[in-house]
Amino acid sequence: MTSFKVSRYHDISCGHRVVGHEHKCRFLHGHNYRIHFHCRNKLNKSLDDVGRVVDFSIINSKLCEWLESHWDHRMLIWNEDPMLLSLQQLDKTSIAVVPFNPTAENLAKHLVEVVAPEQFNNSDIEIYQVDIEETRKCSASYSL
Repeated sequence: MTSFKVSRYHDISCGHRVVGHEHKCRFLHGHNYRIHFHCRNKLNKSLDDVGRVVDFSIINSKLCEWLESHWDHRMLIWNEDPMLLSLQQLDKTSIAVVPFNPTAENLAKHLVEVVAPEQFNNSDIEIYQVDIEETRKCSASYSL
């Protein structure tokens, strides 16, 4: 069986710290992330009437804009991070509290399992994989 898949990436800048990290990533720091969204039709329908899996602008409006609104230019802090309350006292609006230690792996998993299904609710489109580049040399992926 043949199938089509499409992808789109989006760049954001945000900070984090990795609780329990044994080296310098335990400190507050930031990245210019490149996040790749990989999509397919979950009904194994190959293409729509126009000849697409999904229009790229739909990925932009549902996922790239979500990133801009929720994570871009924010500090991603785990809800169990001992520094959370102190950081929120300094600047609550800049903190994006996440329910996981904000590693690239956990960010990718959250986007695939939580954000994408919410954004593509009642749709035939599935985000089956997310790749996150933390730097030009380091990336993590999560796929269904």
